[in-house]
Amino acid sequence: MTTQVFDPHWMEILAAPFMRNAMVAGLCIAVAAGAMGYFTIARHSTFAAHALAHIGLPGATGAVLLGLPVSAGMGLFALGGALVIGALGKRASQREIATGTVLAFATGLGLFFARMSSSASQQMQAILFGSILTITRGQVIGFIIFDAVLLILLALIYRPLLFSSLDEQVAQARGVPIGLMNLTFMAIMAGVITIAVPAVGTLLIFALVVTPAATANILVASPLRAMLLSGLICLASIWGGLVISAMVPAPPSFIIVTLSTLFWALAKGWAALRA
Repeated sequence: MTTQVFDPHWMEILAAPFMRNAMVAGLCIAVAAGAMGYFTIARHSTFAAHALAHIGLPGATGAVLLGLPVSAGMGLFALGGALVIGALGKRASQREIATGTVLAFATGLGLFFARMSSSASQQMQAILFGSILTITRGQVIGFIIFDAVLLILLALIYRPLLFSSLDEQVAQARGVPIGLMNLTFMAIMAGVITIAVPAVGTLLIFALVVTPAATANILVASPLRAMLLSGLICLASIWGGLVISAMVPAPPSFIIVTLSTLFWALAKGWAALRA
């Protein structure tokens, strides 16, 4: 007796409405993560980006406890944590201390809320590891609106944000409002984390926000090209993960993270060979 490796109905799965929602959501996530991933690395805020997902954990479990949408609770807590980190940590070293402190408190609070409700405990796996196949049409519409607002905002603040990200001291001397840029960046990142968590969860969010941007930085030098390439790598990871998960019995989040890591490893290997 042999076991089939590939699902014979995988084409039908890809045509299902829930898969179309996941594909469009993946496109929205790739646009947001690609645009902000470059700034995250340039501002040495990768730890903060990873931590914001965990800071949103008590918001997600608390929302389940109160019967509210998970994304609303997570977004509220992630935004609050982002503003606290941005206000307390003006330099990279200060941000790490502020981030670690807020992260520890938020993680403990999230576990406390999860213990108070059996439904919150049941939602923990989806929050921690993602559930992109359960994204609804309403969530997709919210993602599209967020992307539109994000792109408009980035178009308005692109130059001062890029300047303060690459050389904070010179930007401050030229009159760039560093504190405002820190708060704005962290607030936008909270939104990006909120829409990306449904794909891979809080524990694996690094693979979508930071890893594709790191891969793009290895391959290209221009900021705009790096953002575009980062978005394409993120999109390839998500869509590739969805297609492969329809073909073989494996969680989409695991395959998405694996592809993202594989692209990064290939880029590192190519760079080493070229050097």
